[in-house]
Amino acid sequence: MKEEISIENDICILKFKNETTEDFNYKKAINSRFIQFHYLLKGKAAFKFNQGSYKLTLNQETSLLLFNPNKDLPMDLYLTKQSWLISIIVSVKKFHSLFTQEAHFIPFINDENKNKKYYADEAISPSMAVVLNQIMNYNVHNSLMDLYHKAKTYELLCLHFNKSGELDTEQCPFLASEDNIDKIKKAKKIIIERLTEPPTLQELSTMVGLSLQKLKEGFKHIYGEPVFTFLLHYKMELACTYLSQDYNVNEVALKIGYSTSSHFISAFKKRYGITPNQYKKG
Repeated sequence: MKEEISIENDICILKFKNETTEDFNYKKAINSRFIQFHYLLKGKAAFKFNQGSYKLTLNQETSLLLFNPNKDLPMDLYLTKQSWLISIIVSVKKFHSLFTQEAHFIPFINDENKNKKYYADEAISPSMAVVLNQIMNYNVHNSLMDLYHKAKTYELLCLHFNKSGELDTEQCPFLASEDNIDKIKKAKKIIIERLTEPPTLQELSTMVGLSLQKLKEGFKHIYGEPVFTFLLHYKMELACTYLSQDYNVNEVALKIGYSTSSHFISAFKKRYGITPNQYKKG
């Protein structure tokens, strides 16, 4: 799966989720006016340059920053199977505008280095991993999509350069290890797979091996809302898909776990302000 999201005219988000059994190759022309940030959440990736004569390898939970003001750096990505990557492509002009007052704080854009190439790889911090997972696994109404991605991109760039500003893991225990983040992601997968008969919160916490409190706090922090609010919104988005495919209201209600169509209609109207039939006609 590849998704490309443009934010204004100066920032582009590329999301790659290769959950196949084959390696994936992607190429994109990127000129010298742009800075590239690549974040590998899992798996392995490689970036090839000069017709494959030079290669940079990226390992799991590592970021790569690429910038060369004197030469285009086209993206030639090889992503291995079962790998996830998020790339942020931002123009130098836009990037400078974000840090104008503190340009000296970012080594590669200060006056001394602005005409030099800059390559850097480093570990993805726990706080950055949270934002990256929010970008990869968002659950936002379509009307808020642009704002959401813009906000998360700015947050990610802030965290990337704010190395001394890591979140306090005493206050945020679910960020203390990548293992906790994986457990919360597993919880999301379980409730989606069992959306018609989801487990209780207590059952879910046992299934993923997290305390009830950590599950509730962690899920809300990563996905932006409580577990069952997230599930309700997911159901409503799924309902919209089914309604667009000409399923009738009763069929959709059963597919997403409502015992009666009246309960489904009520929930749908509360979420979107119109009934399912009005949505179908619209």
